[in-house]
Amino acid sequence: MILHRRSSKVMCVATFCACLLLMASSVFAAAPKYVFYFIGDGMGPAQRQSAQYFHKIETQDPEAKLVMNTFPISALVTTHSDNTMITDSAAGGTALATGFKTTNGAVSKLPDGTDIKTIAEAAHAAGYAVGIATTARITHATPASFSAHNMSRGNENEIAIDQLGTGFEYLAGGGFRHFVAKNNPEGLKSKRKDGRDLVAEFEAKGYTTFIGDKARDTFRAYQPKKGDKILAPLAYSALGMEIDRRFSSEKKNAMPALSELTEKGIEALEAQEKPFFMMVEGGRIDYAAHCNDATGTIYDTLALDAAIAKAVEFYKKHPEDTLIVVAADHETGGMAMGISLDSKGYFLKLNELLKVKASVEDVLAYVYPGMIKEYPKAEKRHEAYLNYVSEYFGLTDLTARELNQLESAMSIEDRNQSLPAEEQTNYGYAYTPTMIAVAHLVSERARISWTSYVHTSSVIALSAIGAQSANFSGFKDNTDVPRIMADAMGVKLSSFKLGPSKALLGKTTGPNEKYSKVPYGHTTNVKGKN
Repeated sequence: MILHRRSSKVMCVATFCACLLLMASSVFAAAPKYVFYFIGDGMGPAQRQSAQYFHKIETQDPEAKLVMNTFPISALVTTHSDNTMITDSAAGGTALATGFKTTNGAVSKLPDGTDIKTIAEAAHAAGYAVGIATTARITHATPASFSAHNMSRGNENEIAIDQLGTGFEYLAGGGFRHFVAKNNPEGLKSKRKDGRDLVAEFEAKGYTTFIGDKARDTFRAYQPKKGDKILAPLAYSALGMEIDRRFSSEKKNAMPALSELTEKGIEALEAQEKPFFMMVEGGRIDYAAHCNDATGTIYDTLALDAAIAKAVEFYKKHPEDTLIVVAADHETGGMAMGISLDSKGYFLKLNELLKVKASVEDVLAYVYPGMIKEYPKAEKRHEAYLNYVSEYFGLTDLTARELNQLESAMSIEDRNQSLPAEEQTNYGYAYTPTMIAVAHLVSERARISWTSYVHTSSVIALSAIGAQSANFSGFKDNTDVPRIMADAMGVKLSSFKLGPSKALLGKTTGPNEKYSKVPYGHTTNVKGKN
């Protein structure tokens, strides 16, 4: 009996010591020296899964996987904001950057206007070199959430000034319009109204700058050195959609892929010879999903995955020192793989998307309006449009129903021409009837369905690999992600104490409240921000 007591005591002590050892190993695990934070804007589970299925079909390799889907650690992440269950990109980005919920539209500020430290700022203060790359504007909601503080994401001129003050070593993407001065010698279009030339101010702080479409090849050829800082807004607004980049015949100063921005960022940050943190956003997944462009959504998801592959190449050289986390700020469009009005719809036909050669938002949106001027007679115009969508969107052999949908959309758009803007029939963010009709027909042929032109409250998938990545597994909230990352890196975020989001109490507040009181289907032509 005594022996049994002693053995039990020994076992308890051993178990206690083992627990202490496990805790110690977790607490004292080496901080990752190189941290990659990938964010797919609008990339919900269906966006990831459909991209992987499409990738298998495109490569004719049933074993093919997205790089992000090979990571050993995974999680599901909730995305609500402080004031509504459906976040926008500013509040979603703020949660992923700071560990705090905020009101839709706010950038790294609490709902009361208090600034909150971002993981990028905390890393920089701790001696990490910092880089940000995006296919959206550098001043857009997600990159702004890591590098600026403003109560309105729409204040992009002010956000650009905040980014000037960060001292971050690498900023690349689109949106030169918020950095160049009005009436600049290069003749670049500017949206600045304060007379400031932020490009010159960045250069005065030691940045090498690459501004606009004509600087892309120079940017590609640049070899970063220790001490270099880079500002590279390479388009007026967002960079082009991946599908258009892929099928473009442009050679000189061609639109860069997100993988190129990532690779150049790695070169720039590695040249500093110190730890680094890099946030990379696949910003145009969201744009495509907003207008229900299935093919565009998939191609931009593949573009993000190609960028992740560049980080994995680096990780393989530094496996003990590198952490890679892939997340998303929210799901967009309510994308679903499956649509049927009867009991026979147990299939997908993603190979239909192989026929599509252009994006809906950047290309198709301008086709029918251009034809209105080119073909004054409706009959000729309709014929030309049907020929165009046959060639570039694979809409051949139209059924009677499909033809009727396209004819109806063209007639509505013809009628729009004589109506004031507030009386015109449009969808989502002023999407035209013709572009939406084509987007939906292509999706229907692939058996993909959509519930929304905006965001949804779906969970997003997270995956991770590398140093201390195991801490990210499980069912998380988006505010958990930067907190876990900060703990791993040994850096400090803000320490404010906040109550639960008002949204979790069933309340929609702030600018969303008035729309929440309008019955579904009664809000038309309401413009907003993605």
